[in-house]
Amino acid sequence: MSYSHQHSELASPAAPCRLSFPWSEDAVAALRVGDGVLLTGTIFTARDAVHRRLAEGEEPPLDLRGAVIYHCGPVAVPETGGSWRVTAAGPTTSMREEPFMAGLLARFGWRAIIGKGGMGEATLQACRRHGCVYLHAVGGAARLLAETVRRVEAVAWAEHGLSEAIWQLQVAEFPAIVTMDSHGGSLHRQVRQRSRRHLRSLIEKHSGDTVDQ
Repeated sequence: MSYSHQHSELASPAAPCRLSFPWSEDAVAALRVGDGVLLTGTIFTARDAVHRRLAEGEEPPLDLRGAVIYHCGPVAVPETGGSWRVTAAGPTTSMREEPFMAGLLARFGWRAIIGKGGMGEATLQACRRHGCVYLHAVGGAARLLAETVRRVEAVAWAEHGLSEAIWQLQVAEFPAIVTMDSHGGSLHRQVRQRSRRHLRSLIEKHSGDTVDQ
């Protein structure tokens, strides 16, 4: 398995790395901002209700230690025999879970968080301390991402509704991009910094005044 770690100001993903769970600390440390990945193995969905209950100290009915957490409320339909078929599995906005994430990373040692939009500085620092990466999944591709789900292994905490439950999913070649790594790198921070510089340049160009950084 090879990784490309030569990054420009805004990292450009190279050929994706095929990764299988569970991950070791070394596997997480090898990932850098801009790396594309295709994920195979078990992931767990979690949205607001799950994060809140975990942050309040509840013990989950599934083993989430060292897990990969996906910010997603999947759409699934029941099939004969008590199984489920996932028909949509797009990411939800991760920033809603920012108040909980640093504490949950310390408690559970999650290896990866999948979502969209990135997360804040507290999560970035927690990723560095506890060996975690943030993986950005493509928004607006819920049906295509659902096609990577091979089976539903378990559903828990469904009393808040199926979209707020924990879904244990077996996926194959789920596509994502590393946008926050375990070394303190953040593509989201890079984009914000570049945007501020560009905005400052535009203001100075049209006003003739120098804008303080």
